[in-house]
Amino acid sequence: MRAQDVLPDHRNEVRIGEVVARKGSVAAFLANARVLADPAAPAPARAQAERDTRELLPALRALGLFEVMELRDPQLRAWLDAQP
Repeated sequence: MRAQDVLPDHRNEVRIGEVVARKGSVAAFLANARVLADPAAPAPARAQAERDTRELLPALRALGLFEVMELRDPQLRAWLDAQP
């Protein structure tokens, strides 16, 4: 399957049940994960990454991201597991 098979260029989001996943959700999560896994990241950047990641979680879970991938960073994985 190719990216355009899931979300064609002319669409910016896909509905999965009651959840809307926007184009770029996985890429945004990866960017936030890098900040959260960086012990040298400034506190304001970490706080923003946490907020942004919390907003993304319903879509990422609906996409099944964490059913096929496991986070290698134990602290990030623990933080993610603690999120509702």
